[in-house]
Amino acid sequence: MSIHDVLRSLLDGRTLSADDTEAVFEDIFAGDLDEAQIAGFLSLVQTRGVTVDELVGAARAMRRHVLNVPVPTTAGLIDTCGTGGAPKTFNISTAVAFVAAGATPPAGRPRTLVAKHGNRSRTGRGSAEVLELLGVNVGASVDVQARCLEEAGACFCFAIHHHPATKHAIGPRKSLGFPTIFNVLGPLTNPAAAPRQLIGIYDRNLVGKMAHALARLGAERAMVVHGFDGLDEITLTDKTLIAHVEDGQVRLEDLDPADLGFARCKLEQLQVTTLEDAARVVREILGGNPGPKRDIVELNSAAALTVAGTAENLAQGVELARQAIDSGAAMASLEKMAEVSNS
Repeated sequence: MSIHDVLRSLLDGRTLSADDTEAVFEDIFAGDLDEAQIAGFLSLVQTRGVTVDELVGAARAMRRHVLNVPVPTTAGLIDTCGTGGAPKTFNISTAVAFVAAGATPPAGRPRTLVAKHGNRSRTGRGSAEVLELLGVNVGASVDVQARCLEEAGACFCFAIHHHPATKHAIGPRKSLGFPTIFNVLGPLTNPAAAPRQLIGIYDRNLVGKMAHALARLGAERAMVVHGFDGLDEITLTDKTLIAHVEDGQVRLEDLDPADLGFARCKLEQLQVTTLEDAARVVREILGGNPGPKRDIVELNSAAALTVAGTAENLAQGVELARQAIDSGAAMASLEKMAEVSNS
C-alpha cells in the first residue's frame, strides 16, 4: 500500500497487518515519507490504539536498522529498558542493571548480563543523564560496550546512537508532543539482541499487547510490568500487573509486594526532584542504604534475575539482589562500567 492508502485505511478505523506496518516503517527509515505523512501516521495509530500486529511489524523493521553491539553469548543476557511516560521516580531500572549484573549465580545457572537500552528524558533525569553523572561514558563505541558487558556485567546502549534511521521521525515526534508507537519500540529493539527482558510500561492497556508482540518476535523469556499506581516498574505502593512471556505463551499475574515480604510505601518515598538527587540515590542504594528506594530496586532486580535465569524464582531473586548490594558487587559493577566505558 502507498502511504496515502495507509492513511485512508487508518482514518477509516482499520488496523494494519504486520507486513504493511513493516513496509511503512521501512519508508520512514529510508526518508521516503515527509514529516506531515509521518505525523499523520503516528497520530492515527496512537488515537486508535496500536495493535500487536503493528508492534511486530514496526519492531521487525527497526531491528534491521539498529547498530548492533557484538556479544559473544546471549546466555543470561537481558535488558531492563522501559517505556517511560509514567509518574517520575528515581532511576529504578538503572540501579537494577548494576544489582543484577553484580549478583552471584547459584551453581549451574548463568550470570546475568544487562545490555541497558536507554535515552535522555524530557525531565532531564533519564538513564543517560544519570549514568553520565555517575561517571559512565554513555557515548562509548559498540566495541567498548561489549567490553563493559564482559567486564562489568552491564553496558549502556544509548538509543540515539543505535537507531540512526529514526532521525526522519524526530521532527514529527517532537511536534506532536505526545507518546507514539516509537515510545514502545525502544524496549522491542535492544541493540545487543537481548533475548530476555524486563519491560516497564506506562499504559496498562499495552501490557498484554507488548507481551504478545515479544512472544511473536521470539523472546525467550520476559516480564512486562505496570504498577496499579501507574508506575512502569514493579511497584511497592500497590499491586503490579505482570505479563509473563515464556515458551511463546503469555500468562498474566497480579503481584503484591507483600507476598515477597516487602512493606508498602507511598509514591513520594520513591521520588526525587533533581538529577543530582537521582544520581545520589543510585549510589546510596548500591552502597547499601536501607529504605523503600532500596526495597523497590531489590524487588525489580529479583524480576530481572528471574527473567535472566540466574534466579529460579522471585524469592530467590530477592536474596541474590540483597547479597549483590551487601557484598559491594553491585557498586563494583557500576565502577567497572565507568572505568571501561572511559578507556
